Amino acid sequence: MSVEATVFAQPWVFIRGVPSMKFLPPEGPPEIAFAGRSNVGKSSLINALLGRKGLARTSNTPGRTQELNYFVPDGHAGSADDLPPMALVDMPGYGYAKAPKETVEQWTRLVFDYLRGRVTLKRVYVLIDARHGLKANDEEVLDLLDKAAVSYQIVLTKTDKIKPPAAKRLVAETLEKIRRRPAAFPEVVATSSETGSGLDELRLAIALALN
Repeated sequence: MSVEATVFAQPWVFIRGVPSMKFLPPEGPPEIAFAGRSNVGKSSLINALLGRKGLARTSNTPGRTQELNYFVPDGHAGSADDLPPMALVDMPGYGYAKAPKETVEQWTRLVFDYLRGRVTLKRVYVLIDARHGLKANDEEVLDLLDKAAVSYQIVLTKTDKIKPPAAKRLVAETLEKIRRRPAAFPEVVATSSETGSGLDELRLAIALALN
């Protein structure tokens, strides 16, 4: 069985929500983070990726995820001597959210502080809604990741909502937009949490990013 199949076939559990940097777990196993605009489908994608319907909480209300939510394979959740092979981090959405402005600013600051300062962060997967493509606030996050020299890869979500030729065209357009970005991984993964398309490709990309 491949590395990615072995890791993702395990049961996964939520271990903690981090409302501010001081509550981050000690740096140990490599971390993979998921970033994206509010309501882009981060939690749905994580659930589909790990084969667990209710693991990451989903909502139709933008801004539901308010902390850095950590997930690890079950059996590694409570033992410092048996470190997990990796941790997945579901980040608060940036951009529009139905919450007080001060709260949104606090989430945004937490996200940016984490992206700039986490040594064990191996790659950020920046999720882009296939119906809308890259927006101005996505570009701002990519600018930050480039400046901080944090490796990232673009993942298109909700590709089942557009026709296959449009999805193919969007992949090509997105690749062209990130071509000159220094920290961008030069491949775009097109996914659908509903149909499962692209999930095996994303699991493989994550496994390769950890090596």
